[in-house]
Amino acid sequence: MSATAAVVVFGATGHTGRFVVTELRRRGFATVVSGRDAARLAVLAAEWGDVEVRPATVDDAGSLDRALAGAAAVVNCAGPFAVTAGPVVEAALRAGIPYVDVAAEIEANASMFADHAEAARAADTPVVPAMAFYGGLGDLLVTAAMGEWTAADTVHVAYGLNGWHPTPGTRVAGRVSHERRAGRRVRFAQGALRYHDDNPWEQDWVFPEPVGRRAVIAEFTMADVVTVPSHVAVPEVRTYMTVEAARDLADEDTPAPEAVDALGRSDQTFVVEVVVSAGGVERRASARGRDIYAVTAPLAVEAVERILAGHARTTGVASAGAMFDAADFLRALSPHVSVELPH
Repeated sequence: MSATAAVVVFGATGHTGRFVVTELRRRGFATVVSGRDAARLAVLAAEWGDVEVRPATVDDAGSLDRALAGAAAVVNCAGPFAVTAGPVVEAALRAGIPYVDVAAEIEANASMFADHAEAARAADTPVVPAMAFYGGLGDLLVTAAMGEWTAADTVHVAYGLNGWHPTPGTRVAGRVSHERRAGRRVRFAQGALRYHDDNPWEQDWVFPEPVGRRAVIAEFTMADVVTVPSHVAVPEVRTYMTVEAARDLADEDTPAPEAVDALGRSDQTFVVEVVVSAGGVERRASARGRDIYAVTAPLAVEAVERILAGHARTTGVASAGAMFDAADFLRALSPHVSVELPH
């Protein structure tokens, strides 16, 4: 392990948190595992053998300060982020270290920009929310597809999942989001998040081969509606989800993901395609890979590595596309993700 300051993973015992710890260790980062369950942290630390354990809870600011003391950065993997993001980013700013999270919750990400931008800017510290499959990957693809464009008329992000076995954390976060918006649905239109009671509908989306034409749920709104407009001048962002994945998520009996390889990945595959339009011209970009939870780890850890190496484009709260060179970042994700960008 590196002799330099460690990266703290808060929520290290969760499904995604374990992937993030593994990726940090693979890249040689000294790692501190943190979270509320000291016993589970100790079990995992014994399994890993080379991590430090620092239990902490979001309702105890002192414990968070102790967990982050002397650290280089923190990755927050503990949902629901409506509960954890605020306390953990505030602790990061007190410690003067970069904060990255993997939040997919729309409202939690919107709150990060609304509530913490001023403090993060004053601290001159990078804060990157939604640095994950949902929110981060789509934002990077949109930014890379736009190239020299600084504005667009519309942005569409289509998720072609062959299925979705949600983790317990995903289910809890979904319930929290549902409650926060009183059961309403959300879209980004006319330059703002808007809540509504319209019923969802299906349409076809032609994904890159070999996926091809698939039925999708239109306006299956994901965190891209927060990350993309945070730095792209665009009045409308729409996201779509394959019907199979949406049904899996809605079914309370759908089991959690099961590992089928030595890396702990499930057999779920994905392709994400973005279409950006401006002045009647369309540009497309896509990414394909395996296991939406496992692929979040190289996304989050690549972000941390770039920030610590001085390759961030700004400080304060910024999405992936605003913080990094999007095309270069996406290419660095190989072999985890295969990317097709405009020439």
